[in-house]
Amino acid sequence: MCGRFVATRSPQDLVGLFQVTQWDPSDLVAPSWNVAPTDDVWTVLERLDRSTGAVERQLRALRWGLVPSWAKSLGVGAKMINARVETVHEKPAYRRAFTKRRCLLPADGFYEWQALPAGEGATAKPRKQPYFITPEDGQVMALAGLYEFWRDPAVASDDDPAAWRTTCTIITTEATDAAGRIHPRMPLAIAPDHYDEWLDPAHHDNDELLALLTTPAHGDLDARAVNTAVNNVRNNGPHLLDPPLPQG
Repeated sequence: MCGRFVATRSPQDLVGLFQVTQWDPSDLVAPSWNVAPTDDVWTVLERLDRSTGAVERQLRALRWGLVPSWAKSLGVGAKMINARVETVHEKPAYRRAFTKRRCLLPADGFYEWQALPAGEGATAKPRKQPYFITPEDGQVMALAGLYEFWRDPAVASDDDPAAWRTTCTIITTEATDAAGRIHPRMPLAIAPDHYDEWLDPAHHDNDELLALLTTPAHGDLDARAVNTAVNNVRNNGPHLLDPPLPQG
């Protein structure tokens, strides 16, 4: 799975990197070294502008954890942060979004945890060591995602902006390369020359879409052990990428 990641690039940088044509500066997402489920995250997507008939590439802040349109509660999203590539085009929660509502989640890298045996001593316990996995060349990762709209039944009017929530999920696959030595699953990414095809809302061929999904950085990944402070979602900051402290 992908349960935590790092996203620190500014919206101005992302607008240029992804050739975004529409971004509302009032949308705010702070740089984060510990993005967690239900956090707001930057996403890149394409939508048809009904007034002009043109498709616009947007940078939007969405809630991480997809909530299907038929869900009764927003809380469902906490359990739907990832969609498996093996079944994403078939599962009822994801299949319509896979056909019509695809997005990219820009990331610097992602975390995975490796279980370590207990040390010596009667009170020693097994522990999990976090690793930060990132492209060796330091380029942005465009994680493959889906998004969905959910109508909050607690809000009376459809015209109230609070009536609608837009949420997203990250597509994952079996892990390879550096990630595979740490955890059996990893997020998928879209190569820059495939951004247009992936985001195109008029592209509905499932086989062609699945063929666009690749491992991040084509498997050229670096994995390094980092500070266990990342284990707590309340912790944030660049110090989370520091080497782990010696075990006493």
